[in-house]
Amino acid sequence: MNYSPLIQQGIDIYKEWADTILVFGIILLTLIAGMVVGRILGRLARHTDSVRYVWTHGVLVGASTPTKVLIWIVGVSAAATVLVQGDVESILFAVLVPARNVAVIVVVMWGLLRITGSIQLNILARARAQNRELDPTATDAIGKLIRASIVITSILTVMQTLGFSIAGVLAFGGVGGIAIGFAAQSLVANLLGGLTIFASRPFKVGEYIIIPGTELMGGVEHIGWRATRLIGFDCKPFYVPNAMFNTQPIINHSRMTSRRIMETLHVRYSDIDVIHAIANECRQMIGSHPEIKHDFFAFNFDSCGESSLKLFLYAFTVSTDYNDYMNVKEDVLLRVAQIIRSHGAQLAMPISNVYMPEGLHIQQGSRPVDQPSSSPELAGMGS
Repeated sequence: MNYSPLIQQGIDIYKEWADTILVFGIILLTLIAGMVVGRILGRLARHTDSVRYVWTHGVLVGASTPTKVLIWIVGVSAAATVLVQGDVESILFAVLVPARNVAVIVVVMWGLLRITGSIQLNILARARAQNRELDPTATDAIGKLIRASIVITSILTVMQTLGFSIAGVLAFGGVGGIAIGFAAQSLVANLLGGLTIFASRPFKVGEYIIIPGTELMGGVEHIGWRATRLIGFDCKPFYVPNAMFNTQPIINHSRMTSRRIMETLHVRYSDIDVIHAIANECRQMIGSHPEIKHDFFAFNFDSCGESSLKLFLYAFTVSTDYNDYMNVKEDVLLRVAQIIRSHGAQLAMPISNVYMPEGLHIQQGSRPVDQPSSSPELAGMGS
């Protein structure tokens, strides 16, 4: 039996469908390679300690999915090249190479951004595991600068790949930047304000700040390029434009070294003889109090008030925690009151003197005899 016609027919069929078979093989190998590489990188990432191997784990986690997508792009572009290799002048062939290059650049940018974010999270996790204080504001600022550099570089590379002149783009940016700056002054001011915060660090995430002259106060939750998000006492978030921090003073409540106790206590005028002894004993008490700073404090007879003698207390607590501050203040004031009582003195209450005109007689349950009830001398007189 002569098999030559069958063999020749098979060869002809192969020649007719060779490109299709080759494309099918390329697509199949691409899918298999992408799946295998993705699983290998994912398994390596799961078995790598993110605290001990910060950079390695970050690269594995960030690059696993983009690497798989990159393999697919290369495989699909290779298959498309096989399909259009006979038609060089086709639109698909003209678009194929630039589209492949742009896709590769975008995927590489995506992978670098993922790697940057993963490494940033690993650095913070290692700091927490080692009980080290790491400024999240500085870490976030460095991460944002790296991301911005990656994105800008990728955009310029894509434009260069598509045939745009980088020199022309930069020249347009220099000339048009002035017009854009005038048109977006508030945006530029907020961006500069954000850079100022990241550079000088007047506050960081987690600290409590107050802007004097306004009702803006709260804990810093996030510092963005345009605005900073604060959380007030009522747990409501509000957003402060970063430009305000360049023109307004800021009180960083979280960086105080101590809390101040400043109180005025009132003692009766009849206790003037024991004021000196009270002041001395109170100074000794404050000087030996374990929760009061002893480098500077004061307790003195301050002045004579309208109805009492004024004792002035001025001191600073060791702790800056508000609950500790209130407990120490309560303890100090109660001890002062106890010292005042121990000397036979008393805290004064507001006193008002009412001068009665001569000849005025008041009888309980009846009107005054010598004066009508509408007399101006009786107006406002309390019982």
